[in-house]
Amino acid sequence: MADDARADGPEPTAAGDARTEDLSGDGPGGVPVVALDASALMAPVEADLRLFEELDRLLGGYEAVVPTAVIAELDGLQSGNGAEATAASVGADLAERAEAVETDESYADDALVALAAAGRVDAVVTVDGPLTNRVLEADAPVIGLRGRNTLAITEP
Repeated sequence: MADDARADGPEPTAAGDARTEDLSGDGPGGVPVVALDASALMAPVEADLRLFEELDRLLGGYEAVVPTAVIAELDGLQSGNGAEATAASVGADLAERAEAVETDESYADDALVALAAAGRVDAVVTVDGPLTNRVLEADAPVIGLRGRNTLAITEP
């Protein structure tokens, strides 16, 4: 899975140098709310990413949410065969660690952009390049891969 982040866009913040104060916390206890994309939830298999450990390291405290459209996407992908189905199965299991949220959007990427644009989440976690660009254009931060298996924050 390639990270197609904008070559001309803002530089991501290194995980060790993350500025979590830039992510205003709307969750319980003032922690940031982050929305998880299917690509991020599948990254533990596809990119050897320890997703929740990296989020802990990057943000400290946070509340994770997953749009129901992302859960539906994972359900569809895991019904197939091969590596993608295995990754989607793991992603669906990991999604259970987050709160499912409803949106008016049925397409997963649209749901994530809508959550970010409406200010319902403080950042979107994804390793999908086109989605990264859409979220940044919606003026919301993206948490994505930097290097092989480290997360970093990219500000709009």
